[in-house]
Amino acid sequence: MRDWLIYRTFWDLTVSGVALGLIYALIALGYTMVYGVLRLINFAHSEIFMVGTFGVLISLTQVFGINLFEDGEYPYRSGIALVMILIGSTVAAMVVSGAGAVVLERTAYRPLRGAGDTFGAVVLAFLTGLIASFLFTDSMMTNLMIAAVITGPLAVVYVRIFRKGRQAPRLAFLISAIGASMAMAEAGATWGRDERVMYKTPRVLEKKVLLNFYGADVRIDYVIVAFGAILMMTALLLFVNRTRLGRGIRAVAQDAETARILGVNVNSVILVTFLLGGAMAGGAAMMFTLVYDQTRFNIGFLLGVKSFTAAVLGGIGNIKGALLGGIVLGLAENYGSAIFGGQWKDVIAFIVLLVVLMFRPTGILGESLGKARV
Repeated sequence: MRDWLIYRTFWDLTVSGVALGLIYALIALGYTMVYGVLRLINFAHSEIFMVGTFGVLISLTQVFGINLFEDGEYPYRSGIALVMILIGSTVAAMVVSGAGAVVLERTAYRPLRGAGDTFGAVVLAFLTGLIASFLFTDSMMTNLMIAAVITGPLAVVYVRIFRKGRQAPRLAFLISAIGASMAMAEAGATWGRDERVMYKTPRVLEKKVLLNFYGADVRIDYVIVAFGAILMMTALLLFVNRTRLGRGIRAVAQDAETARILGVNVNSVILVTFLLGGAMAGGAAMMFTLVYDQTRFNIGFLLGVKSFTAAVLGGIGNIKGALLGGIVLGLAENYGSAIFGGQWKDVIAFIVLLVVLMFRPTGILGESLGKARV
């Protein structure tokens, strides 16, 4: 009997781990796409995912007019109505997250592009921002956030004034991205009064068991997540490898300057890259709310770290690697929590990231976006 329980638990953990891993993979695509083109990590991407979850919540409650409960029961839908709600909410989340990623690129990354190695400008810019922030607030956390956000623009100014001909430091991008992520989370927490408040999303899909796989219950929401994730990733791969704009993305990923000389509009390519990564995060937001029926304003932080781990594990800059890394991480988390206890589930992602960086920093599939093939 004990062996049967272990056997069934293994397959239960496998099914739910794959579903969770596919969500990680969709978020990881944003990190992979941006890194493949810019060689920079967009740490504000986790907040793009968070915005997408609220896009789902708003579309369900405001557009489709669905309440959390109807007569004390979940507002289940079926047939064409359910299909339209799921598609509509997915599109809404992808549009909101995609738009957020585009705004982030235009306002934060484009003005700061062209990074170099002038470290002194970073320190001076950060200290200037920190000192100036005390004129407006006494909160150290808020001051650090403000200083981080404006480090990039100030670094660009200082380099142009004091070191003509030099480029703004690459570290400025990272600091400003982290600051932007903190600012978005703080704004959401202020609007919601408490970032820890959990917002329940209406459960329109009855989570029925479709089939039994070696004793594990395969629910319909897991199947939809798997189908949706594979569909979106396949569409992304086909776009990158079979379209003219996709070839432009791969060209910029290989050599941006050569691509520019050959007539590729690098700014447009980078903008589209952010848009695609944001749209994938929006799809992940729909999948997440479909399975877990919840969101909150700081929900992107931990999921963002785990998805970044998935991207590194699979080989950051590699689209297929994001899929592989996400599934491996989802399974590792589930198996690890079963062995060591649920309290270790979140720690496992950090352990995996540390091990990968120590022994295989290029990830399982170390191929770059510029060399990607279907």
